[in-house]
Amino acid sequence: MDFNFTDEQQQLRDALRRYLDNEYSFDARQKIVASEAGVDGKHWRAFAELGLTALPVPEAQGGFDGGAFDMLVVMQELGRSLVVEPFWATAVGIEALRLAAPNENALLERAAQGEIKLAVAFHEPRARYDLFDIRATARPDGDAFVLTGEKSIVQHGAEADFWIVPARLDGEVALFVIARDAANADVTGYRTIDGLRAATLKFADTPATRLGDAHTGAATFEQIADYATFLLCAEALGALDALNAATVDYTKDRQQFGTPIARFQALQHRMVEMLIHAEQARSITYLAAARYASPDPDVRRQAISAAKARVGQAARFVGQQAVQLHGGMGVTNEVAAAHWFKRLSIIETTLGDVDHHLARFASLPSFADTDI
Repeated sequence: MDFNFTDEQQQLRDALRRYLDNEYSFDARQKIVASEAGVDGKHWRAFAELGLTALPVPEAQGGFDGGAFDMLVVMQELGRSLVVEPFWATAVGIEALRLAAPNENALLERAAQGEIKLAVAFHEPRARYDLFDIRATARPDGDAFVLTGEKSIVQHGAEADFWIVPARLDGEVALFVIARDAANADVTGYRTIDGLRAATLKFADTPATRLGDAHTGAATFEQIADYATFLLCAEALGALDALNAATVDYTKDRQQFGTPIARFQALQHRMVEMLIHAEQARSITYLAAARYASPDPDVRRQAISAAKARVGQAARFVGQQAVQLHGGMGVTNEVAAAHWFKRLSIIETTLGDVDHHLARFASLPSFADTDI
């Protein structure tokens, strides 16, 4: 199998990397994180000009109809540079619209142009990793709907112009879109430990528009979550590569007993193990990219959970070893390694940790004869 990216994917990667190297240095990123907004509109506009916001949007709505491998290329570069702008949240929102309401032309067209940002409200208080522990409810209100409930840790929820919100409608899972300026919608935004933004959303008979029909519900919501999980795995690959490279560079500079510590065989062995973890995470994430669009939902579930579990293991091992090899510097805010570790730690616990996805993988009907 050919694992090389296409010429177009390589060109996209190179263009994005050049922009991030020139405009999104670690110091520039830290200033954005410390700002009141926590994001920078200049970079969002640049992402739109590079075609990133249009990449996952279908061609019919002005996008490039990018697939999983196209998104993998982008997310790796964003992870490498610790980007804090709400690209992941918006890309997941675009996939939610594409799956649940493919004819939602206006929102998709605006998202493609970078005019709006989106966020999917996956989590509820007390639900932990259970996607379907949904207590938010919706009810008809004339020709529309109103929604009541609370969503927690909505990544970039306060920066989004529209939210995709799951709720119970007559006991079944349904998906709704709510505008940021809708009546009776309360938003509390905050910064998370990795420098990104999240929010708590509270609704009290808030006007909402249903996405899809009676056939759009739990299965679609689960696929949206799998897509979001895959993108996180792809982002983690970029962070793992950058953290490994930073660790090697540091050990070449740090001297002990008059010689760089990179020459110590025990430390060389440890860095080789870090590289092996990253490469194994890369292989299983590529497999998840190939299988995300499988017509068999269990094939998709297997590949996504396998990738999230392996990436989570790699994130913890590489992060902990990087901190050890950096010494006390590895946990200071002045060193980028600490921030890659923080981001990897949040990725590992978002939408299910290692134990959760191992259990999900093992619960699938084809677990006994799996070929992963």
